[in-house]
Amino acid sequence: MKQSMFLFQFMINPKTVGAVLPSSGFLGNKMIEGIDFNKARYIVEYGAGTGVFTEKLLTKRNRETVILLVENNRGFFQVLQEKFKAENNVFIVYGSASDIEQHMKRFDIPYVDYVVSGLPFASLPKEISNEILLHTTKILKKDGQFITFQYTTCKKAFIEKFFNKIDIKREYRNLPPAYVFSCTIPNRHVEDDYGVPNTNC
Repeated sequence: MKQSMFLFQFMINPKTVGAVLPSSGFLGNKMIEGIDFNKARYIVEYGAGTGVFTEKLLTKRNRETVILLVENNRGFFQVLQEKFKAENNVFIVYGSASDIEQHMKRFDIPYVDYVVSGLPFASLPKEISNEILLHTTKILKKDGQFITFQYTTCKKAFIEKFFNKIDIKREYRNLPPAYVFSCTIPNRHVEDDYGVPNTNC
């Protein structure tokens, strides 16, 4: 079911879905392994898809931890609504991650400890990627972390315009293999800097 839906959504929305298969459980584990669930009060997930990473977050979080899912694909949004309708402190919005500050105000979320992202920055328009990462630096607490995965490292220089430190790990047991970027120490001097380097990604 998940695989067929991903293939269908990829065929009609290749730039925003970015993959023909859902992420593996192995990749999900690697995405959340650096999260301190004892301290995390607010977690945001961009591009939650069918909820592979969300399920991992729910198994580890404290009951009082709030999780906000932002999904811009209506088909996936409907899947998430049905799958997590019985979960407490899980909010799901249909919209863009570039509007994250508005989404947070809607649910009285003052800041974010971790942002987990499944967005395909290699295929998103540069302007949209700029907005998403810029707003992400604004919502994260001082020692917060942005965690994303990509299929290549060609966007590392782009992401470094917004985050001073990036740790990269490889997960070979995903199809295709993926890189997990754990990004910390937001660069507070990027608010007016849209001159990010061009890449051939």
